[in-house]
Amino acid sequence: MTDIKSMTQEEMAAWLKELGEPSFRAKQVFTWLHRGAISFEEMTDLSKSLREKLSRECVITKPEVERKQVSAQDGTIKYLWRLGDKNCIETVLMRYRHGNTVCISSQVGCRMGCAFCASTLGGKVRNLTPSEMLDQVLFTQLDAGVTISNIVLMGIGEPLDNFDTVLRFLELANHPDGLHIGMRHISLSTCGLTDKIDKLAEHGLQLTLSVSLHAPDDETRSRIMPVNRSVGVEKLFAACRRYFEVTGRRISYEYAMIDGVNDSDWQADLLAAHLKGTPGHVNLIPLNEVKESPLKPSRRVAAFQRRLEQQGINVTVRRKLGGDIDASCGQLRRKAMQES
Repeated sequence: MTDIKSMTQEEMAAWLKELGEPSFRAKQVFTWLHRGAISFEEMTDLSKSLREKLSRECVITKPEVERKQVSAQDGTIKYLWRLGDKNCIETVLMRYRHGNTVCISSQVGCRMGCAFCASTLGGKVRNLTPSEMLDQVLFTQLDAGVTISNIVLMGIGEPLDNFDTVLRFLELANHPDGLHIGMRHISLSTCGLTDKIDKLAEHGLQLTLSVSLHAPDDETRSRIMPVNRSVGVEKLFAACRRYFEVTGRRISYEYAMIDGVNDSDWQADLLAAHLKGTPGHVNLIPLNEVKESPLKPSRRVAAFQRRLEQQGINVTVRRKLGGDIDASCGQLRRKAMQES
């Protein structure tokens, strides 16, 4: 069966032409799918014969809500979606003054092994398809009754480890006949796959690249992020500088504050030294505890922030959302896996 929602509109037009249908039908089908249609019978502006043909040839993906948790503190909603093959992924809806942001997953599980993240416990199962990534936005909108204005690829999985699918998803989400979410309203987070950062730069997308840094030195970063053992901090910052030179887009550096691990003054000074000369932004993240991890939240977030600011670094502390609903990446899926 053809996963029609993973097609671009141009691919859909060519495919429909092979079935003997006029190419303009592609825009009709594309629009219906990107409104969240779950059957071809809903597509009332198509002929009955075409609807029957599509039903025989195609599958329309639709995730089921396995669990849904709503924060009493700030209205954040966390979804655990069950996919067609019974695997589960997470999506988080966050409400801000500037609009609604959805944080989506790109893989079932993750193979990067970061010590502070629940997503990687159990490893990577498989990549998501473009339609499965798109569904997280579509069905969050429909279930919550809101319009999504911003997308963050910062859920379960490493987006650049599913590179081609992510590029396809970005094209679909940006399409004017679909969600039509501008690239400047999309953020992509990576743990630092330098070859893929260079490859992404070649596409010249105006999205925001967020690098999960979490330590400015090789010893610490390799201990909490195994990917660093094959990359190294110097190589990572060099790739980030190249990315800025090619795209002109300032990079955001994510930095989870871990007590006694990466929160010392010398590490703040080293981070500032790395960032000098290249526009960037540091986003300090108060660590969410993961039961299986010995790592604890830092008590020096404010001091670390001041130290960076004194050296001219643009730095903010991320507002903590959904703390009462397992909103950190991978926590809800992990809990469901343990219970089953």
